[in-house]
Amino acid sequence: MEYQPIVGEGNRTYGMANPGYMLAAEGGPALFAPPAAAPQGPSAPPASMFDSMPGYEGTVAGGGGGFLPPPMPAFPVPQPEPGPAQPSWNIPSISEDTARAAFVLFASSKCCYNSGPAKDGVITRMDAFNTYRYRLETFTESRSTEWSHEPYRGQPVDAFAQPPPGPWDVHAKAPTFFVDDQQIMKVPYTSSTKPCHVCVGMGRRPCKDCAGAGNKVCWVCNGSGFRHGEDRCHHCSGRGRENCNRCQGKGSMQCETCHGQQQLLLYINLTVKWTNNSENYVVEQSSGLQAENLSKVSGKELFRDTQYLVYPLVGFPDPTVVNAAQRLVHDHQGKYSRTSRILQQRQTIELIPVTKVTYSWKGKSHIYFVYGNEFTVNADDYPATCCCTVM
Repeated sequence: MEYQPIVGEGNRTYGMANPGYMLAAEGGPALFAPPAAAPQGPSAPPASMFDSMPGYEGTVAGGGGGFLPPPMPAFPVPQPEPGPAQPSWNIPSISEDTARAAFVLFASSKCCYNSGPAKDGVITRMDAFNTYRYRLETFTESRSTEWSHEPYRGQPVDAFAQPPPGPWDVHAKAPTFFVDDQQIMKVPYTSSTKPCHVCVGMGRRPCKDCAGAGNKVCWVCNGSGFRHGEDRCHHCSGRGRENCNRCQGKGSMQCETCHGQQQLLLYINLTVKWTNNSENYVVEQSSGLQAENLSKVSGKELFRDTQYLVYPLVGFPDPTVVNAAQRLVHDHQGKYSRTSRILQQRQTIELIPVTKVTYSWKGKSHIYFVYGNEFTVNADDYPATCCCTVM
């Protein structure tokens, strides 16, 4: 049995129908047009659409071309210099009044804590622990490229007018040091126009709901043309099909890729990313306070050194900090210079005060910790708690 074409708007053929079910007159049998699968165009432009641009041969669409290593510097790189004079590294102890006030504030912030131990407990001992945090920040700039496209609406086309600048020769904005940021821009002299690969330059695509037929099976009579017995379906007038609401019976929709423009503007996008790569080293202290608690507080900054490339720390009284600084400086300068351009480095040392407070409450000894500039309190064995139930 042969199938006949269904002709839609503009005499375009969108589907095939069985002639035994074609509607000859309004009172004839129901019309059936078995929908064909809507053709699916490629989601990304084929590689053949992209022009070969000197200096960008490895650039692809969507996946990018990977991070591009910076070129060798045209001028000698400034050598790091020793940092400023080292300050005194002593940590002052907090007073008993400060320790008690912090403890009272801590207890009052807990709905299930009785304030008695904090207010009436007798402090019997206070031990200060020298704790330092060394931080190295390496601020880098990296660049990557990828082919991109957008509907062509008369934008400038400049491909092959002259060779495009190299990825590291494109001017970008001046970044704020040690602040993450990103800038995306078109590479000059890479823009060209090509027919849309999704709609093959037609500007429209077959409707997905009706597969290009312009009509669908009537949902009232389920395509039979009748409701009950010989009663003709009034929704579709006995045709068995109704116009597709999505495409208003046209059988086609505007192409979502080119927005009906039929052509695309292809160009290379350059992504410039500024990243502050930061690593910390905290001296292991034997107070009993868990190290992760220290990451939540600030300390007093004792030392700061900012240069294009910093010099490893010298003169610090704790050799573990000196060794950590040398290791991090060496690792950062080796690791980040391979895939990005180092713009600035900064190393700091913070003094994080940690005081272990021993106190007596109802004849038993307990401890709590006061640490950081915020005088944060940690008291895991607070002796007067109750179970609270929120209704």
